[in-house]
Amino acid sequence: MFSSVTSGAVSGITSYLMQVEVDVSDGLPSFNMVGFMSGEVREAGDRVRVALKNVGSRIPPAKITINLSPVDIRKTGVVIDLPVAVGIMAAAGEIDGEVLKDTVVLGELGLDGDVKSVKGILPIVAKAKELGYKRVLLPKTNAREGAVIEGIKIIGVSSLQEVVMYLTADESERDKLIRPTHIDVKKLFEETKADEETLDFADINGQAAVKRAAEIAAAGFHHLLLIGPPGAGKSMVAKRLPTILPPLTLDESLEVSTIYSVAGMLGENEALVTKRPFMSTHHLVTETALVGGGNVPRPGVISLAHRGVLFLDEMPEFPKNKLDLLRQPLEDRKINIVRNRGTYTYPADFQLVGALNPCPCGYYPDRNKCRCSPNEIKRYLGHISGPILDRVDICVEAPRLDIADLSSGRCSANETSRSIRERVMKARKIQQERFIGTGLKFNSEMSPKDIEKYCRLDRREETYLENVFCKMELSARAYHKILKVSRTIADLDGSEQIRQIHLMEAVGYRITDGKYWRQMEE
Repeated sequence: MFSSVTSGAVSGITSYLMQVEVDVSDGLPSFNMVGFMSGEVREAGDRVRVALKNVGSRIPPAKITINLSPVDIRKTGVVIDLPVAVGIMAAAGEIDGEVLKDTVVLGELGLDGDVKSVKGILPIVAKAKELGYKRVLLPKTNAREGAVIEGIKIIGVSSLQEVVMYLTADESERDKLIRPTHIDVKKLFEETKADEETLDFADINGQAAVKRAAEIAAAGFHHLLLIGPPGAGKSMVAKRLPTILPPLTLDESLEVSTIYSVAGMLGENEALVTKRPFMSTHHLVTETALVGGGNVPRPGVISLAHRGVLFLDEMPEFPKNKLDLLRQPLEDRKINIVRNRGTYTYPADFQLVGALNPCPCGYYPDRNKCRCSPNEIKRYLGHISGPILDRVDICVEAPRLDIADLSSGRCSANETSRSIRERVMKARKIQQERFIGTGLKFNSEMSPKDIEKYCRLDRREETYLENVFCKMELSARAYHKILKVSRTIADLDGSEQIRQIHLMEAVGYRITDGKYWRQMEE
């Protein structure tokens, strides 16, 4: 007897459907699995045999051969336990094979027959819908995640017995036995919007210039570097940046949720990531954890920050080689990982926010406090290479706070995240209308060709920027960064034309890095 069950898996971050083909024939009793499998997939045979025995389903004493197709893709993960068990029962005549023709089956099995959650459900369900399947049987704990994809029936099961009960019932009775899972995606976003943020810009006293820089960075999704002594509030600003960013759209939420699904980081019964990610990592993070990869390639921290913020605190403490790994994703907004068995591409369109002290002790250039030698400062700041600095849009100082800024009662007078976000959203709407049909979302995404189209300057502004370019010896990338930031400042100002005042502010955000890095080189 022969049966075929459709299942699915992920390779990198992309999904594909595979056929679990089961043949039960006469011969010496055996259980063989073929099809380019990893170790954990090969172990599925033992789990399935014991699970079937413990739920009372008798494996026939025959030659059982299982093939996982396509054979040119290495199968990883434990998603095929349940489809293998269902395929054996179908080949043995316990389940009608016709029922399985328009069904995708996913899930890991415990030895007692319980169906356990698996990674990567969201992209697999999306692929199943794309290919015209009607339903997906998957672990109950993954049901809400799968139900985000509309137009396909999601059946959440908690045990192998429930699977048999559902597949052997009359078609008219199945949905009464196990109700399909439905999710109101719009309601999910409304609930997220209603949640009160625990962090707020109103908590930050003083630092008006830093808050202004953060607002511009949020409006145009620009990379931000904060420099200042310890205790100046750099980390406070960075952690509150997501509270003023535009909310995720549904398409962006699906992108982010797919990454978290593949990484196994969606919480139990969690359907979608509805808030912009905020990822902060320690300087001892491994290269693999940062960019992704491993024996079984998984997304790294920079991909988990996709459409959100990647915060690197004490940035010079990171080894230079690790920081330089950010150069490609900062430019291309994706990360490519090459392995013998293929190339994996992960999205990495994140907003980099770095915070650093200007020297090892933290007090340079205040020589009354700083005791670091010029070589120590140069070596410390040298961890951040020129190419990384060149890719940062906004660099701003966070000076030491005065006692007047810390006086009690000041927090109540500070501007809240909500009011800042309103201005950010107005600027975001201007960008949305500007970039209709272009695929762009933020000013920071503009290419040189887009800059030429959307950042045209009058003669006065052109002359000013030409003088700045020559005097500061800017690179072409830094020149374009100034124009992008100027465009965002003009949007916040409600100005269709970029004026000199907008350019001057944008140029000011390029002076700070020269104050420290170029000065130390001289």
